[in-house]
Amino acid sequence: MTTPSYIFKLASTRQEIDAYFDLRKAIFVEEQYVFEENDVDDIDVIAYPIVAIETETDRVVGVVRIYETEKGIWYGGRLGTHKDYRRGWQIGKGLIYKAVTTANTWGCDRFLATVQIQNVRFFQRLHWASLKEMTICDRPHHFMEADLNFYPPSDEVRPTFLPQICEAS
Repeated sequence: MTTPSYIFKLASTRQEIDAYFDLRKAIFVEEQYVFEENDVDDIDVIAYPIVAIETETDRVVGVVRIYETEKGIWYGGRLGTHKDYRRGWQIGKGLIYKAVTTANTWGCDRFLATVQIQNVRFFQRLHWASLKEMTICDRPHHFMEADLNFYPPSDEVRPTFLPQICEAS
């Protein structure tokens, strides 16, 4: 049996961006019931969407977004993996690595995220520290920070424009 392989990249085509928003909706609206109709918000206007694509099927199987709130302060959010691909944490780990190394390339001094309680230990194993506990959408989370020493800058070129201009629903 062969192990599936994945590509972790900035979503750049209309097909990738549509699949990115579709998967977010499937995870955060239809599966977890975190949001009622969709999970699109004002942050999507400034966020860079990142996808995990299974190479054999060309299917988007994981998502995350990154965004800068002020110079050097970056956040990751809406991390999710298609329910049929959650075995082994490979996709989540790859998305986190791509997100933080990309932001680090683009001038990141701090990389932060709010993490659902059930995923905190996973993030800690990936060199993240919990800064405080909090509640978001009536669910327990930890506000966490990545240790940038474990996420070296990559060669990812920062796009001059954001391709998703929120047409997602």
